[in-house]
Formats: sequence, C-alpha cells, structure tokens
Amino acid sequence: MMHLLPRMTALALVSLLVPGSAAAQDQGQGQGQGQRCLIVLDNADRGYGIGSDNYFAGGNVRLSCRGTTIRISSDSLASYASQVIDFVGNVRYQDSSMVMTADHGTYRRDGERWEARGNVTTRNSGGSTLRGPSLDYYRVVPGLRDTVEVFAPGRPTINYVPRDSSGQVQEPYVIVGDRIRMKGEDRLWAGGRVTIDRSDFAASADSMRLDTGPGQDGVLVRNAVMRGLGKDPFSLAGVRIDLKLEENDLTYVQANGNGKATSADWTLVADTIGLDVNDRVLEQTLAWGTGARPHAISATYEITADSLVLDSPGKVLTEARAFGTAWVANGQDTTAAERDWLRGDTVTARFRSSEAGTRDKTQLREVDARQDASAFYQVADPARPGPPSLNYARGQRIMVTMKADSAGGVERVEIQGKVDGVQLDPKAAVKDSTVKADSLPASPPSASPPEGR
Repeated sequence: MMHLLPRMTALALVSLLVPGSAAAQDQGQGQGQGQRCLIVLDNADRGYGIGSDNYFAGGNVRLSCRGTTIRISSDSLASYASQVIDFVGNVRYQDSSMVMTADHGTYRRDGERWEARGNVTTRNSGGSTLRGPSLDYYRVVPGLRDTVEVFAPGRPTINYVPRDSSGQVQEPYVIVGDRIRMKGEDRLWAGGRVTIDRSDFAASADSMRLDTGPGQDGVLVRNAVMRGLGKDPFSLAGVRIDLKLEENDLTYVQANGNGKATSADWTLVADTIGLDVNDRVLEQTLAWGTGARPHAISATYEITADSLVLDSPGKVLTEARAFGTAWVANGQDTTAAERDWLRGDTVTARFRSSEAGTRDKTQLREVDARQDASAFYQVADPARPGPPSLNYARGQRIMVTMKADSAGGVERVEIQGKVDGVQLDPKAAVKDSTVKADSLPASPPSASPPEGR
C-alpha cells in the first residue's frame, strides 16, 4: 500500500533511507569521512513511501551521511530498499575530497559508489576539474579502499593541477581522452585518442599514464607524439614515449620503437631516442638501436652509427659523437656521388655557429674518426681552375678541419697510424687540335682554264 508523506521530518525518514535500525548501524561504525554512508534525509518538500523499504521525495531534497562531511541535494530522489538511491535534477554531491554537479546521480551502497550522469562537472580538493557526460566516484572507506578513485568515460576534459613537494600549485595539464581514470590526486590514466597540453609541451597517443606524485613520470603508448613548445622547440614520435619529471617540469623524454625526433638543427630517426631537457631547453639527444640505426641529417651534415649523442647546450648544437660503424658526411643530398665523408669505429663532429641568414644554425668545424678510420674528401687548388682532386685515405685516426667560409669544404686533413690511400688529380686539359668548321672558307677557289682552250 502506498503512503503519501508530505513534508516529512528527517527523523521520521531515517528508517526509510538507512538499512535496518539507524542506532544499530551506528554501533561499531567509526565516525568521520571514511565510514560507510548512513544517509539521512534533511529536507524534502513532499514525499511518499511504498511499503517499508522504498521512498520517493521531491522539492528541495537535501541529504547527508551521518557523521561525515557528505552532503547531497537534488530536485527529487527515489530510494530502493535503501541500497540504491537515484537523484534527479540539479544534483550536487560534496565531501571532503570532491564537489560534483550533474543532471542525474545514483548512490549504490554496495561498494560505496556514486554515479553522476549528464553535464558532469567536478572539482577536487587539489583544484583539478573535470567536465564530461559521465563519472563514477569511489570514496575512501576503510576495509574497502584507501584512496579516492574516479572513472570517467565519454571523452571528458580534465584540467589537472599538480603540486610540487612543498604543496605549491604547479602549472596545470589539460587532458582529454575517451576514458579517464584517476587514483588519488596525483595518478591518472587515459585511453582512446588522448591529448595532453601545457605551455611547454603538447602530446598525443592512444593511451597514457601520468604520475605527478612520488613517481614523477609518465608514458604515452601507441602512436605517441610529443612536441616541445619551450624555448627550444622539438618534436618526438615513437611507438611509446616515456616521460620523466622533476617538480612537474619535463626533464627527459624517450621514444621507444620507430623513434623520430626533429629540432631546429636536425632530423633524427632510430629505434630509441632520448631527449634531455633542462629549463624547457633541449640540451642533449641520445639515440641507439639495431633495427633502425641512428641516422641524423641537417642542411650541413649526415650521420649514421650504432649509437649517437648530440650536445646542444644553450639551444646551439656543439658536438655529435657517433659510436659503432660511424659515418659522417657533409651536406644532406644522399644521392650525390661525390660527398666528403669520414668513417670509423668512433667519430666526433664539432660544430660552429653559422652565419646569420643561413638555413642551419650550425656548420661542421672539424671531424675526428678513430679506429679503422677512412675518409673520402675533395681538395680544390685555387691556383688551378677546374675540378678538385679526389682523396681516399685510411689510418687509425683521421682528423678533418673544415673551412670557415660560407663555401665550406675541407681545409686540412691529418692522418695517424698505418696510413695509406690514394689521390686522384684532375687530368690537365688537352688542346683541341680539331679544325673547326667555321675556320674553313665557304667554298674552294676555282682553277683558271689553260690558255688556248
């Protein structure tokens, strides 16, 4: 039988909303935020019950969980056996960790789970906000879970605010994904077309993990791309990208599998590429791999090796160190038949700042190859016009100094240890002995006929 209960008091409704006797439930339950929710109806303009277990109310509905900071309000509610309570219209949920609003909400006592649906907005105690169509919230309950958890499908947007070790608020991340999960206030997972944006970088991947707490790290998985937007812009792509943070500042990123990195100076591909970042400036690049050996190319050089280190302090490339069957060539035209190159077990290339207005920031200054070194280079003789001489040399160590002028080219070569090689000078021009057609008369002179004929 249905009983209409207009303007019922909270005391009269406790037995309808709290399973069993409220007094019995209180016995053995700890007081405070972590206890199981014993819902009490604080206000409803109208309401009625069906049997002894189900209750419906409307009009300025306000509820609380006894002994906690939890407060819930809505336009109306429906309680079913005190185990599931639906809230409809202008729903607001608040506890010590979260403030949440939605069109519709459901509290499930089994598992202490709060479900928000429709125009969901949240703000946690750390300042992070979420907007999306759906959210499941699991609060802390001793013996059930020790950390707040949030799961949000439907491609929500999170303005994620990290804090440093002293508790100071750091620059937020804007994170979007098809589904997002948070544990506590410093661990986050996202899947499905994930994007992360901050003033110093922008990233995307199929899925990601971010720990801005004790872990201070993160990972982007599948189709991972990161663009550095700081003082020294760069981009990095790979199957997976690992991130390292320090006080939530990006300090190191590493692409694993099909790595590709670009900066103002070079483009680099390799199995694995690591970028050291300091104060939002790219200072060192590491690359290695066997499937895809490191291969760096710029407007003034090309390098391949088993592993490679590029130093760029102050945003300027100063040195490249190549190890394991290393090869360095000038220029970037890989189809050119005559390019100066140097090969060795270890090759070190040093650079100078280029002239203003040139395409590249840096130019090769010298190259040093060691152990089983070989080199091919061209030397032009200013006193002799024409093509340069071609030189091939071998030794234990070869040092090549490049010209400093804009034309480039080799200035000096030093070779040490078991030296051999060959030099081919251009053949001297042969004088053309062929009579040119335009030097002959137009027609032979005609002979005069003998007299008397």
